[in-house]
Amino acid sequence: MAGLRMSVVVGATAFLLGLLFTHWIADSLTLWKTPPTQTDARLWAAATYYSILSRMPPTLLYIHGSVALLGATTLFWSLGDGNAGNFMFDGGSILLYTSAIMMYMFSVLPNISENFKPLTLPFINKLSAPTQHLPPFPASLKSPTLELASSHLVCSVALTGVLVLQAGRWWAEQKDDDEEE
Repeated sequence: MAGLRMSVVVGATAFLLGLLFTHWIADSLTLWKTPPTQTDARLWAAATYYSILSRMPPTLLYIHGSVALLGATTLFWSLGDGNAGNFMFDGGSILLYTSAIMMYMFSVLPNISENFKPLTLPFINKLSAPTQHLPPFPASLKSPTLELASSHLVCSVALTGVLVLQAGRWWAEQKDDDEEE
């Protein structure tokens, strides 16, 4: 049963990481860039992506939330076994998993809905043609755009930590099984 629970946690975490990795097309344009390379075109491209993301069908949001809830429920269920190994690995996983979910719920989602859903994009055709002039990027959107990229990175690192802890748990259990034989 422990193998099934671990598989559900790893599957849910990998699914959420995959969702976060798709945001890299926008986040890579804004993270770790010096001011000269942080052009309006890059910021507009990221803002356009987030604006499109804010308009996704609610069904997709429910699917993402269901997968996140499934992973969290499985982690808490696994913690209930009372094993010291479960407490160490799953306790750390719960801390990282819930911190990623809370960051997403209370930082990313409000940021997207408040700043990017009302954003109108009349210039969307100009993004593919770099020769045309884009309007200046609004100063009021720069901070939310950079904050979204940073929040996605924090969530990705936390969920990667969950995968590392679950791999550590699997390795420790395999080592214990080998010693018993």
